[in-house]
Amino acid sequence: MIALVCFIWSVLTTPFKSNRQLEAENALRHQVVVLQRKVRGRIEFTNGDRLFFILLYRWFSSVLKAMVIVRPETVVRWLRAGFRRYWRWRSRGRGGRPPISAELRSLIRRISVENVLWGAPRIQGGLLKLGFAVAQSTVARYMAKNDGPFGQSWSTFLRNHAPHIVWICLWCRASALFSFMFW
Repeated sequence: MIALVCFIWSVLTTPFKSNRQLEAENALRHQVVVLQRKVRGRIEFTNGDRLFFILLYRWFSSVLKAMVIVRPETVVRWLRAGFRRYWRWRSRGRGGRPPISAELRSLIRRISVENVLWGAPRIQGGLLKLGFAVAQSTVARYMAKNDGPFGQSWSTFLRNHAPHIVWICLWCRASALFSFMFW
C-alpha cells in the first residue's frame, strides 16, 4: 500500500521536476538497483545495465556529472586533510621534562663563556648550589660552543721550532754515538 502511494506521488510530481533532477534521479536509482544485487566480490554490470547507461549518456550527456561518485577535487581535498592530520599528529607535544627558562639558559651560557675550562659537570654542580635543578645533559646543550683548540696547531709548532728540533736531534744522536763508543 505504501509503495503504491509513493509511486502515485512520484508520478504526480514528475512533471514539476527539472530535467537535470530527473536525469540524476534515474541514474542514481539504477545505480542503487545494481548495488543492491547480492553479488559477492566485484559488482559486474549486465548488458542491460550497460545499454541503459549508454542510452542515458547519449540522450542526456549532462548526466555524466551526476554519475561520477568521486571527483578529482574531492580526492585532492581528502589528501590535503590527511596530510594536515598527519603533521598535526607528528608535531604534538611529547611530554617529558619542562623546558628551562631563558634566564637560566643565558646564565649557563655566561658561566661557560667566563669559565672556559669548566665542563658541564662543574657548571651543573654550581647551579645545584644556587638552587637550580638542571640535568648535566641540559647544561651541555646550552653551553657556549668551543671554537676549537686554543693555541697553535702542530704544524705551526713544528714550523716555528724546526731549527731547534734539528739541532736537538743531532745532539742526541751524537751523544748516543759517543756514549756507545766509550762503553
